[in-house]
Amino acid sequence: MQRRTFIAGATAAGAALGARSAWAKPEYEWKMVTTWPKNFPGLGTGANKLAEIIGEMSGGRIAVKVYGAGELVPAFEVFDAVSRGTAEMGHGSAYYWKGKSEAAQFFSTVPFGLTAQEMNGWMYHGGGLALWSELYAEFGLVPAPAGNTGVQMGGWFNKEINSVEDLKGLKMRIPGLGGEVLKRAGGTPVNLPGGELFTSLQSGAIDATEWVGPYNDLAFGLYKAAKYYYYPGWHEPGTVLEAMLNKEVFDGLPKDLQAIVLNACKVVNQDMLAEYTARNPAALQTLLTEHGVDLRKYPDDVIKKLRELSSEVVAEIAEQDAFSQKAFASYRKFLTQAKEWSAISELTYLQARDQV
Repeated sequence: MQRRTFIAGATAAGAALGARSAWAKPEYEWKMVTTWPKNFPGLGTGANKLAEIIGEMSGGRIAVKVYGAGELVPAFEVFDAVSRGTAEMGHGSAYYWKGKSEAAQFFSTVPFGLTAQEMNGWMYHGGGLALWSELYAEFGLVPAPAGNTGVQMGGWFNKEINSVEDLKGLKMRIPGLGGEVLKRAGGTPVNLPGGELFTSLQSGAIDATEWVGPYNDLAFGLYKAAKYYYYPGWHEPGTVLEAMLNKEVFDGLPKDLQAIVLNACKVVNQDMLAEYTARNPAALQTLLTEHGVDLRKYPDDVIKKLRELSSEVVAEIAEQDAFSQKAFASYRKFLTQAKEWSAISELTYLQARDQV
């Protein structure tokens, strides 16, 4: 009996060893280019984690090497690099590609729009991902949610914002639809990759910048370059980070590996949001207690004006073309339903929990 058990165990171990040997050399070797600085907390490490999980889940059949912004291609050339096959995979956020299609911004974040939880609902169960896939197919890409920051902060400013007048003439790094809203308010939106924010703010090339939230803002040391830290992040209530795959490469995978890649994206999508939820509170306390940051809430009249301008901007983007109309109609329908539910669930609960 012991001899049979030993033989069976040895056979199983040999089979496992044979499988590992078969995967010693990857069947597919991919490059992933990102819009983030190499190994940057949350965003860059999220891309690293995605590459790692794809390797582990595929048993080593797919090996992904991650390149930070500027290592293989500049941050804002990631879309084109993956589209033309220079890299098999990319990691960024869809609002960076509004020059390709204004509608892409709906799949990243919309000012005063869906939160991270609601965005996941629209993507996975409300038709959002199907629409996103339809749009990206035109560029030879397959998109997938692969991270979310949650509600962001309003940004870092070198002057107080006491009224709408204070936004006029303000040079601020703010991408996507939020940048268009600032422009309507009289400001000047500037689109810069993350790696250039600190020096631009410190030198006075810009007057203000938004990035993500306390966890990432602390890592960049933005508190050294600006005094005032404003909230809430009206412009980015639940920003989706994307994985984009070269469609020809993805379609060439066997079905099991396709499922592995897409489910790895889902894992990272959830994990990144959990990480920000865990790290932001501690980072905010560090900014306040150790670095003396001046935390400010946007005045109500400023938020009211920004909300009005946001409605105008989003409505105009929706009228750009037939696809934008279709995407916005789907987004708006889901937002209306989500707001009704959130008002009696999340919002009411938080008010009850925090009531003093």
